[in-house]
Amino acid sequence: MNFGKVFVIAGAAGSGKTTVAKYLHDRYKMERVITHTTRASRPNERDGVDYHFETPASMNKLHLLESVEYDHHLYGSSLESLVAGWQTGHDNVIVLDTKGAFTYYQKLGDRAVIIFLTVSHIASLAHRMVKRGDELRAVHSRLKSPEYHRDLHLPDELKGIANVVVNDSWSQTTNQIDQIVRRISSEKD
Repeated sequence: MNFGKVFVIAGAAGSGKTTVAKYLHDRYKMERVITHTTRASRPNERDGVDYHFETPASMNKLHLLESVEYDHHLYGSSLESLVAGWQTGHDNVIVLDTKGAFTYYQKLGDRAVIIFLTVSHIASLAHRMVKRGDELRAVHSRLKSPEYHRDLHLPDELKGIANVVVNDSWSQTTNQIDQIVRRISSEKD
């Protein structure tokens, strides 16, 4: 089996992780690794498309490469989903928290391309969460969570490994993402 790369998008809630993952999928045909979660779906989210929505019992039956509890819900990615993406002949893209991103780097080495998203003004993250449809109660809970605060900044373990992208301007963000993809593609040749 030919294993490709997996582009791991990490950062705080509201930093644009899902938007960047969609861009990589649409522009570069990267296979989205559908992750699993025990949280309820947001409006317009679909099971098997946005996430695999699980119960705690069904989550325990999976072969997870990594998992984390975030804001009282379990999240994880299965090894089977990762391999399924590579079998298409394309690289993968996945959205993870910084702890999961480091786990991917530990387990996959240079096959994991870490992209850490941040913004210049942290206060804008709450506005972005409300704008995308998160309930105010959930936004307030997330802003208080230790995981949110952990993911606001690039952890020491990922310094020198992660590609840091400041997502203030979409055109600048896509330009930086394109440069990263070109560099990784040239390294594979």
